[in-house]
Amino acid sequence: MSRSLIVLVSLVLLAGCASNPYLEQSLKPAAQRHESKEWFEKEWGKPSGTSKRWFGRGETWTYYRITGGTQRILGGINPHECEITLEFDKAGKLDDYSYSSGC
Repeated sequence: MSRSLIVLVSLVLLAGCASNPYLEQSLKPAAQRHESKEWFEKEWGKPSGTSKRWFGRGETWTYYRITGGTQRILGGINPHECEITLEFDKAGKLDDYSYSSGC
């Protein structure tokens, strides 16, 4: 009984931590091509926020998006918020990316 419960809990946790295949299809090729900040601004629009990386290693851009939601009991919707972080190197090329679990 306890073994099957542990297996079930593990599977639920793994399913909840899975990546977003649609977002990966967009970001992974862009990272492999080292797309520029200009490309992202043209394709995705202006970022919600920017900041400098440590020791002048480039810039970090953050996009906030609402990705669907769940119905409330008494009507309306609870939006799912998605935070996408793009890290650019000194030359302005995409170096790394990450996104929140709400994506």
